[in-house]
Amino acid sequence: MTKPRYLTKSLFKLAVECPTKLFYANKKEEYGDIKREDEFLAMLAKGGYQVGELAKLRYPDGIEIEGQGHALQVSATNELLTRENVVLFEPAIQFGNFFIRIDILIKNGNRFELIEVKAKSHNSTDPHIEGQHGNINSSMLPYIQDVAFQTWVLRQAIPGGEVTSFLMMPDKSKVAPVKGINQMFEISTDSSTANFSIKVKAPEGLDMKLLSETLLAKVPVDQYVSEILSNQLGGPSSFEEATAVWAEAYRSNQRITPILGAQCGTCQYKTEPPSTLKSGVNECWKAVTDLGDEDIRKGTVLDLWNFRGKQKMIDQGVFRISQVQREDIGDFEDEPEKTGLSRKQRQWLQVNGIPEEYDHGGYYFDSSLAAVEMSSWRFPYHFIDFETSSVALPFHEGMRPYEPVAFQFSHHVMEADGSVCHAHQFLCVEPGEFPNYKFVRELKSALDMDDGTVFMWSHHENTILSKIITQLNEDLNRLEDAEELKKFILRLIKTGDRKMVDLCTMAEKAFFHPDTKGSNSIKKVLPAILKVSSFLRETYGRPIYGAPNGIPSLNFSSPEGFEWIDIAVGSVSDPYARLKKYAEDLSSENPKDKSSIIAEGGAAATAYGRLQFENIDDGTRERIKSSLLRYCELDTLAMVMIVQAWREDTNLINRA
Repeated sequence: MTKPRYLTKSLFKLAVECPTKLFYANKKEEYGDIKREDEFLAMLAKGGYQVGELAKLRYPDGIEIEGQGHALQVSATNELLTRENVVLFEPAIQFGNFFIRIDILIKNGNRFELIEVKAKSHNSTDPHIEGQHGNINSSMLPYIQDVAFQTWVLRQAIPGGEVTSFLMMPDKSKVAPVKGINQMFEISTDSSTANFSIKVKAPEGLDMKLLSETLLAKVPVDQYVSEILSNQLGGPSSFEEATAVWAEAYRSNQRITPILGAQCGTCQYKTEPPSTLKSGVNECWKAVTDLGDEDIRKGTVLDLWNFRGKQKMIDQGVFRISQVQREDIGDFEDEPEKTGLSRKQRQWLQVNGIPEEYDHGGYYFDSSLAAVEMSSWRFPYHFIDFETSSVALPFHEGMRPYEPVAFQFSHHVMEADGSVCHAHQFLCVEPGEFPNYKFVRELKSALDMDDGTVFMWSHHENTILSKIITQLNEDLNRLEDAEELKKFILRLIKTGDRKMVDLCTMAEKAFFHPDTKGSNSIKKVLPAILKVSSFLRETYGRPIYGAPNGIPSLNFSSPEGFEWIDIAVGSVSDPYARLKKYAEDLSSENPKDKSSIIAEGGAAATAYGRLQFENIDDGTRERIKSSLLRYCELDTLAMVMIVQAWREDTNLINRA
């Protein structure tokens, strides 16, 4: 018997984004999906499951709906709903081709409270549910739409029922009354089945119901739900008409004709070599336009960096990036500005290529601007990178939901003679330990030995240090060295006399390579620079890193050394891909164990969540910690490599 296909909450969300996605979701084994992460791990990164469990504690008499399969879940729900009064967790409601699991449903006679629990931060003193013009705030709209869909299905399934709807979210205006809240919800997983369970470990005497009411805001959203249900959804269709079309298309496995737009640029159904999976977004564009695979490979308007006119171009039938005209971008000077490339100039380089007078051999580099910037830098150079997390439930008494946690940094040093070493690192992932102050102390110890220039990539480090100052100011437990730590931070941020240099900003102003597609992400800039820098290829194509007489490393040291790039394959390998392959080799004895594979920031935050909330064995814990250290080390080494290449291009490199 064919398993029934229902339009669920998650599928409704997909359809609101683009109804064509339902077809790709139905054939998930055939199509690439860059969001195809383990949902369990993704929720761990933000502490989402802890929020869900805390919400349930508000209703001690609530009953969990369990059982396998839609039919059993619906049957169990319907039986309990015959009671006059009942509170249900995860009740299953089915109507026609629709199926939902409601987080919390409260029944009092014919009145129902539908509560959707979200790990999204909310401020009850300044809600921001509505935008400036009275419409629903764009950041809140997907959550309201989610509740509206559930409300509509529940009303259809229980005709005559009086339904009121709520969102329940962590309240940033409240502070934790006790410490260690996020450690009260321990997650255990079964590796053989991928199932998990959450054990609540409440301290004796603590009123968990009161704690839930304190930290989680129950926000009425009926007026916004009514707005969603009464307006059009999916073009000219009403809410009911649109959802009916979507549900039938998903049930019958029919592809809804795509409507192209700027939103296609963020579609998750895409692939990159060497994947053999199909690209949904490419299929959409080929179905509606005359583009072929080679045309898409050469670039579409979706690839134009930070361009706000994509929708206008698509509406005018302009799909290829080569079709974009200068006037489409707007007015800008032909000559690069003294302060570096403007946004529009970078966009025109993408469209029109690099003018001959600025071509450094297939890339653009403003060596004059770079030389001026570098003239203000002081040796030794310090390259730092932070790994952080913002978890929903506070670590300590007096802290608020979603306060940032800085759990790791890496630190490379470059001396005036060009020598490089991985000098320091910090990692604090012990469950329940708030690491921020120890983090700053260690960073201060690493950077206070001299007055050399400190480098970051983008503004993340600046933001985190600024927030730690706020934490120091608000902490009820006054630290003896609080003023000393604040003084250190203030030197590094904003207008400080040792303010960090943002290498991402310099890349945006002075460097452009077609392979980056305008992006200034370090993971795009580094592989591009490796292609054009002979110095980097000569240096890191040898097993010099971590070798006894090579570049000192805290995580890659070995008698043989480590090669970060491979030039024997016909092209220069990406160090981040090499790190991932290295991690995969380490876990080859147990292919199901992915704990060693961390090669991007999102995976690092997820790994931190695992170390905090999941009941895992010591061996897995150590593998995760080792992988975090290797990944963060590469991030600061990447900055070193890029600066080395820029110094070579400005004839400042020391080749001795």
